[in-house]
Amino acid sequence: MPDSSEVELQASIVDSGVYRDGVRIASPSDLTSTYSALRSSRGAMAWIGLYRPTAEHLQSLAREFDLHELAVEDAILAHQRPKIERYGQTLFVVLRAARYLDSTEQVEFGELHLFVGPDFVVTVRHAESPDLAAVRHRVEADPDLLGRGPEAILYAILDAVVDAYGPVVAGLENDIDEIESEVFRGDPAVSRRIYELSREVVDFQRAVRPLGAMLAALDAGSSKYGVDEEQQRYLRDVADHVTEVDERIESFRIALRDILTVNATLVAQRQNEEMKTLSEASNAQNEEVKKISAWAAILFAPTLIGTVYGMNFDLMPELHWTWGYPFALVLMGAVSVTLYLVFRARHWI
Repeated sequence: MPDSSEVELQASIVDSGVYRDGVRIASPSDLTSTYSALRSSRGAMAWIGLYRPTAEHLQSLAREFDLHELAVEDAILAHQRPKIERYGQTLFVVLRAARYLDSTEQVEFGELHLFVGPDFVVTVRHAESPDLAAVRHRVEADPDLLGRGPEAILYAILDAVVDAYGPVVAGLENDIDEIESEVFRGDPAVSRRIYELSREVVDFQRAVRPLGAMLAALDAGSSKYGVDEEQQRYLRDVADHVTEVDERIESFRIALRDILTVNATLVAQRQNEEMKTLSEASNAQNEEVKKISAWAAILFAPTLIGTVYGMNFDLMPELHWTWGYPFALVLMGAVSVTLYLVFRARHWI
């Protein structure tokens, strides 16, 4: 009866196949059987696919295929940058897959590690993408390609990862077009969306840009390690696609930078217009206050005079004066007219 660690190890194996001359000759369900099938068949090759294996899982593979401890450590820890390193006869490759999620309009990144040796390929996935089952079916349907050995599997995976960048490029391009429309509509939330999309473009560029140097290194070592000319042509084709995607990403980065500048300019213009409107409203309000204050002052003068002479005290000198009433009226009118002329001269009225 297998122990718990062996059960967990089997659960982490997505698919395991042994191939000879481009044809699958065995489909072991566990690593021990895979090792036996590989060693018992001359000229055979094993392709083991793992999904989020533990350290114990990878240590088993390291002992069998003599994997370097540094490469195994990187595969366990994950969160590595795209790179390619050679340890003796074994290549260690780290790829960053990407897919565009239409539901959230976001780019999701996955990490894939590959150990490519003379007679084996081990793939370690830490995310749902890329879909290596589709890659395996494609390769198995082409015995001539699979018959070229582990390098052919490496090419097929590289090609699938780079091809998956196409929908991501299309999705980002559509997002940028939408953002341009939102900027000129004055959407207040567009600044945050520009920042988020810029971060996605930068992350995407970090996933794609190292592939150019990685493929160049593979091409440079093709002659030394006996990679056939046809396989080299396929790798150069993938390199061309990588260059094209990288150029598109760079254009996105520049476009987003320009959009951010335009958005900042438009926001500043709108703020200036709002300030101008507020300033005009404040000035208009000040004019109204001036008019109200002026008329209040004009009306206050006769009111004050009328109030004083309306107190009817016996000792008031003008109370029994014959011309007191006309004098009060003339005084009221004179003060009001004087105030009116003063306020008029100061443009308060």
